Amino acid sequence: MSLILAIDQGTTNTKALLVDREGQPIHRASSRLRLLHPEPDFVEQDPLAILRSVDHVIADCLAFGKRIAAIGISNQRETVLAWDRKTGEPIGNAITWQCRRATAICDRLRLDGHEPLLRERTGLGIDPLFSAAKLAWLLDRTPGLRDRAHAGEICFGTVDSWLLYHLTGGTHHVCDHSNAARTQLLNLHTSIWDPDLLAIFGIPIAALPTLHASTGRFADCTLPGLAGIPILAALGDSHAALAGHGSTAPGTIKATYGTGSSLMTLTSGLTSNPASQLSQTIAWSTACCTNYALEGNINMTGSAIQWLGEFLALANPVEDAVALAASVPDSGGVHFIPAMSGLGAPHWDSAARGTIAGLTRTSTRAHLARAAVDCIAFQVRDVFDAMQHESGIALPALHADGGATRNDALMQFQAGILGRPVHRSTTEDLSALGAARLAGLALGWWPSLESLSHATTTFTPQMSGSEREARYSAWQHAVQQARA
Repeated sequence: MSLILAIDQGTTNTKALLVDREGQPIHRASSRLRLLHPEPDFVEQDPLAILRSVDHVIADCLAFGKRIAAIGISNQRETVLAWDRKTGEPIGNAITWQCRRATAICDRLRLDGHEPLLRERTGLGIDPLFSAAKLAWLLDRTPGLRDRAHAGEICFGTVDSWLLYHLTGGTHHVCDHSNAARTQLLNLHTSIWDPDLLAIFGIPIAALPTLHASTGRFADCTLPGLAGIPILAALGDSHAALAGHGSTAPGTIKATYGTGSSLMTLTSGLTSNPASQLSQTIAWSTACCTNYALEGNINMTGSAIQWLGEFLALANPVEDAVALAASVPDSGGVHFIPAMSGLGAPHWDSAARGTIAGLTRTSTRAHLARAAVDCIAFQVRDVFDAMQHESGIALPALHADGGATRNDALMQFQAGILGRPVHRSTTEDLSALGAARLAGLALGWWPSLESLSHATTTFTPQMSGSEREARYSAWQHAVQQARA
């Protein structure tokens, strides 16, 4: 039996799936990762720890004892690294997508009037989330790095580039279009690194990876046990999850519930909306075409529960906070706005800060824990409403995936606060599955993503319209308090 190995390198875990000829996962491996916080608003990861976690899940999958036909990759996005091109040694830690260290650079770019050009060419507003400002910070703060980057001695890359460099023994420095689209250096209209954007951020093109379609032969792996196996797909995790849901037509919207969350829907092409609250991006590309999407990013969803559990000094922060939340029927009017690193879509407010609102004399830890779970669903509705408005397409349901979707109470509340059915994927690791299915498409194992089965569990709204809007109005008021 031949299988596809899919590696999903995420923020807090690296996971891997083995996927069979029917496009179904038959084995799973996982390895946890730590986040580092050297200063307030700084979030980093050890690049070598990332590679060790990848090697760990690969070894687990190889021990399963089946032939690997191809490799697919999905990865956390916007996280950036720099490393020595010759030795592969990292230049410091990876700067993760959650890190806000580039806020001052973004403020300066905004004051200098660059936002209209950036939004028109990249589909992205100015925010420390995106990779280019982090690279600009790194170049400003690391002695000698700029000269070495201009000389071609340094590689800059997103996590897909770092993994591809590792998997190919340092022979390939490559980035797929979906990850490149999140750097704010790629021109969406031409699908190339844009000279004007490079000049704005001061990024030397000599340090950037070669661009590649999301599917097709990137290179052959050189690692022991996988030598000669082709790498046939690589793309950002949110994009891969969209592919995993199996729809390639506009009008389907998915939400991936992870450390943060991403809502994404395919579009028929690029649009022009200078006042957009959302991002335009490349969903994935092939040798013959590019698929575009609208996206809204939420900074803290699963990590909001993690933070609250740690704040309450619970022994097992996530599990105990979820159990505590389940002990009460609702939050008792308490709202938790997890804006510890600002608010993402549709607010894009870096100055917002975490807020607990609506406390009364009878509020308990359980109400606060319930508010932390509910805030995930409220934030998803914020983006869902903006996406429906901007796309001009009726969005009749939400497709959901990711670790937090295992919480039935959250999924039921999500359906209620949206007033739409929520179709939860029965495959938790949909990013890895999407990467595997795109690799299988490149292998010719199946004719299309739609031809593959995808099982879901459906949650239908049980909340009345008046209750829904009263709750959502109270949430919006609490958000305004966090922004004030």
